[in-house]
Amino acid sequence: MSVAKDFETPEDVIFPPGDLESNEPPLETYLHLQQMLLLIKCIDWWWRDHNDFFAAGNLSIYYSPRQRKSQDFRGPDFFVVLDTERKPRDSWVVWEEDGKYPNLIIELLSKSTAAIDKGLKKQIYQDIFRTPEYFWFDPKNLEFAGFILLGGTYQPIEPNPQGLLWSQQLSFYLGVHENQLRYFNAEGQLMPTPEEIAQWEANHAEQERQRAEQERQRAERLAAKLRELNIDPENLSQ
Repeated sequence: MSVAKDFETPEDVIFPPGDLESNEPPLETYLHLQQMLLLIKCIDWWWRDHNDFFAAGNLSIYYSPRQRKSQDFRGPDFFVVLDTERKPRDSWVVWEEDGKYPNLIIELLSKSTAAIDKGLKKQIYQDIFRTPEYFWFDPKNLEFAGFILLGGTYQPIEPNPQGLLWSQQLSFYLGVHENQLRYFNAEGQLMPTPEEIAQWEANHAEQERQRAEQERQRAERLAAKLRELNIDPENLSQ
C-alpha cells in the first residue's frame, strides 16, 4: 500500500500557496552555494541518461501527516530521491510523491547550523524520513561524515584507505578533493565535472591538432630532402 494513502485529509483543510518556502536559514556563504551547485550539476551530468531520479538543493520537503504545508517541512542543502520521475519541482511534497522521502541527504555545515544538522535534523532524517544515507560536510573546515540507516539507527560509514565514504544509494564514493565534496567512482577515481570534461576534450583536441601539424611539417621536410636527391616524393606514393 502506498504511504501516501495512509494520510488523512480533513475536508476543511486550507492549503497555503504552493510556493511557500522553508523558514530555515539560507546557504551561508559563496562556498556553501558553490558546493551545493557542484553536487547537483555533477549528478545531473553523470545520470543524464536516467529519468528515474530527482536531485535538488535548498528545496523544501513537506511531510506533514495531515498534508499541511504550513507545518512539518525541512529544506536539506542537497538530497536525491530515486525511482521517481525526473521533472522540475518547486518543492518535494511527500503525500504527492507516493509517500517517497529522500534516499540520500547531505547537509552543509556552518557555525549557525552545525548543531541542528548533527542533532535535530539527523534525528528527523533517521526517525521520520527513514532516509537510508545521511552525510554532512563543512566547506570551511572540511569536516566530513556519513551515516547509513541500519536497524532503524544511523551508523557511521567507515572510510576506505583513501578516506572516501561509499554510498550504496548512489553506487559511488563521496570524498573531499581540493577542499570540495566530490563524487568518486567504484575504483576511487575522481568523477570529473562537466567543465573538467570539456577542458579535457579541448586539451585533447589541441594536442591532436599539434600532432597533426607536426606530422605535416615532418612530411614536408622529408619531401624537400627527397627532392634534393632528385627523387620525386609523389612517385613514392604510387
